[in-house]
Amino acid sequence: MSTTPDSAVRAYIADHRETFLDDLADWLRIPSVSADPERAGEVRRSAEWLAAKLTDTGFPTAETWETDGLPAVYAEWPSDDPAAPTVLVYGHHDVQPAAREDGWHSDPFEPHTADGRLYARGAADDKGQVLFHTLGVRAHLAATGRTAPAVNLKLLIEGEEESGSPNFPALIARHADRLACDAVIVSDTGMWAEDTPTVCTGMRGLTDCQIDLYGPDQDIHSGSFGGAVPNPATEAARLAAALHDDDRRVAVPGFYDGVIELTDRERELFAELPFDEDRWLRTAHSHAALGESGATTLERIWARPTAEVNGIAGGYQGPGGKTIVPSAAQLKLSFRLVAGQDADAVQQSVRDWVAARLPAGIRHEITFWGATRPCLTPLDHPALQSVVRAMGRAFGQKIRFTREGGSGPAADLQDVLGVPVLFLGISVPSDGWHAPNEKVELDLLMKGVETAAHLWSDLAENWRPRPGTS
Repeated sequence: MSTTPDSAVRAYIADHRETFLDDLADWLRIPSVSADPERAGEVRRSAEWLAAKLTDTGFPTAETWETDGLPAVYAEWPSDDPAAPTVLVYGHHDVQPAAREDGWHSDPFEPHTADGRLYARGAADDKGQVLFHTLGVRAHLAATGRTAPAVNLKLLIEGEEESGSPNFPALIARHADRLACDAVIVSDTGMWAEDTPTVCTGMRGLTDCQIDLYGPDQDIHSGSFGGAVPNPATEAARLAAALHDDDRRVAVPGFYDGVIELTDRERELFAELPFDEDRWLRTAHSHAALGESGATTLERIWARPTAEVNGIAGGYQGPGGKTIVPSAAQLKLSFRLVAGQDADAVQQSVRDWVAARLPAGIRHEITFWGATRPCLTPLDHPALQSVVRAMGRAFGQKIRFTREGGSGPAADLQDVLGVPVLFLGISVPSDGWHAPNEKVELDLLMKGVETAAHLWSDLAENWRPRPGTS
């Protein structure tokens, strides 16, 4: 275990808490909304603010990196230990759109505190969880007496995550040599609950598509021709209905090829979480749980691949009736992928499945919009165990495990850099990511600082990866 005195870390954090929160408030006042072209200058100002703050923190290298869109920030602080592992922290400095009229109680870009919470757009997602690393590394140095971190510490803070990271894969590919590391720490995630600290061990991948179906060259009379020619709207409905079998498993042949199944231990760890399905259904604005037979709700959203109909359209949509066979229809599908699945192979399986099911007389086109790969870190990975120990010291209780049902750019880092991806976040569901009145719990934010302060020593002392063994 690390010899960093817990009391020294907590004392340093307490002494510098108010200055840190003042800095965070300054950053939150910058409306770095990447989706709004009129605020591109604010995203740039946010990047420049962060680069300056990282320099002030002590990082000898802090740069803004240009993309074909909006800038990212890169920083590096080498260890004085030549055998130290290299760790890359990922986060993002852009935020979701927000306006008072959306339902905010106050200006979303004028931070304010109340009842131990800091309210502002980006407070939790993701500026608060990025900035806690600045105070964390300073507390680490103060408590250990070091002049450089125990690990080679790098940061890559993206500027377009809230817009789908369109330029991120090219950015990391272009700078792969400088980003080389032994592990990635993603600080754009959360915990199960305030009283149940958790570490995420993986995220699902994603690929989605649009299927355009064409039948007659124009809409035609359903009395004169209906029942004797193929109907593209009917075929879209038939495809949607055939997507799952009676056990709610995806019926596309080859879809499950390579899937890494949950272990008994992982199922036990999921079952330890205080999951209230009725409460979850209220959050989902739904009235019943439904999914793949033989899997629990948590297993379905975290560890099982899925297929969803996102939209179906075709034919007449106006008031009253119009008795036609429509000339075209459309189906939008998305597929969440888990570790072991290959997105390219899934796409080809879907193409083959659609072609095999459509009758003569129906032409079709399938457009896939790229893919995000899944990522998963084994429970026994030594770097993951360092995160768990550091978090346990900060929270003073057992740390449990979750996965994420959604998808993000973490897998791009795993693919390009070839290293494990770990997750460190302190946000809780009530923080309201992407919603009005987003906030962060200040005591939990300080626990994030404390975790980061302990983590670098623990990694250096307990994990010395050799080349090719990350």
